[in-house]
Amino acid sequence: MNAVGIDVSKGKSMMMALQPMNQVVLKPREYFHTKAGLGQMAHDILRLGEETRVIMEATGRYHEPVAAALHEYGIRVTVMNPLFIKQSGGGSIRKVKTDKADARKIAKYGLDNWMDLREYTPVEAIREQLKLVSRQFNLYMKNVVALQNNLISLTDKVFPGVNEMFSSKDRTDGSQKWVDFITTFWHCECIALVSEAVFTERYRKWCKRKGYHFSGSKAAELYIGSIGHITTLPKNRNTKLIITTAAKELAAAKATLAVLRAEMDRLARQLPEYDTVRAMYGVGEKTAPQLMAEIGDVRRFPRRSSIVSFAGVDPAVDESGKHISKSNPTTKRGSPHLRKTLYQIVCTYLKKSPADEPVYQFLDKKRAEGKPYFVYMTAAQNKFLRIYYARVKERLLAASVQESSES
Repeated sequence: MNAVGIDVSKGKSMMMALQPMNQVVLKPREYFHTKAGLGQMAHDILRLGEETRVIMEATGRYHEPVAAALHEYGIRVTVMNPLFIKQSGGGSIRKVKTDKADARKIAKYGLDNWMDLREYTPVEAIREQLKLVSRQFNLYMKNVVALQNNLISLTDKVFPGVNEMFSSKDRTDGSQKWVDFITTFWHCECIALVSEAVFTERYRKWCKRKGYHFSGSKAAELYIGSIGHITTLPKNRNTKLIITTAAKELAAAKATLAVLRAEMDRLARQLPEYDTVRAMYGVGEKTAPQLMAEIGDVRRFPRRSSIVSFAGVDPAVDESGKHISKSNPTTKRGSPHLRKTLYQIVCTYLKKSPADEPVYQFLDKKRAEGKPYFVYMTAAQNKFLRIYYARVKERLLAASVQESSES
């Protein structure tokens, strides 16, 4: 048997192959991530014979073209979590960090764990796109939070509490009433220095132009709320530039979020398990695509405990000799984006308290036992994932059977 270790980096990879007893059958060689380079890599691997397996680490996005290209050539590929390779030690206590040494270490891991190597299967295009859009959504969400906090901080200098005077939800295009309002009425003196009747008329025209509902009582509330403030920034050109620029940046970022959210929903609806996921208690139209994006195809997990470990909501084990720890933190080895989505879902259970839902029953049981907040919340996430695994896997298997019968 031949274990081929590939150390992947940006634009190129180092490859070597070992046989049992650490016999080198393919010396370290560098290949570029081009059509010709990956074709030569596949040709060299195929020359080793049928009993050959390729092992590489999951290195962000760099490994994906290599794994996909070799898979197309019919080569058995295994993509490993780098932590497995690191913990294996490579059979040496010396710390050597070179591409050649890493390729050898990966190949040796393949020999030592030959029977446990799982074959790589390319991710469906829709699932891959959904995950990519979801990650972009999370990135832009951080920017939106930062921009919103910045705008609130700035408006406290010119119109304190203006953001709290509006309760309208975001529109589908991402626009928010208070942000649009502060773009036009960027200083409290823009309102307070005119009469109430004049402002009411201006506000009515502004609502009509922006497509918002006009209310005379709301105009009166805004007028009264603009009087008597001690501002720390004067009403001048410089202040207007700062406030309106911050508001426009936030509006643009929220519009981008709305586009990404709509695209996530469009992609998620094309997957067979969408209706099953949406039917689960606590999963809304926003959290469903994120949940599906981060978990992916549940059929890649051999058992329920695997998906729990993937999310990192499984308790760690701490035992040695007579020492047995009774309270351990979660491993947190998996996706933080997935854990965030799970936390939001479980918060819905905690808020609504549905007595007939098994997840809430489990949460309430742990809470009644006196468990701390994060303990019973994490336990509920664990329970929810196990139910998700069972329901979605059953749905996907049914969809596969239906497709087979139709074909």
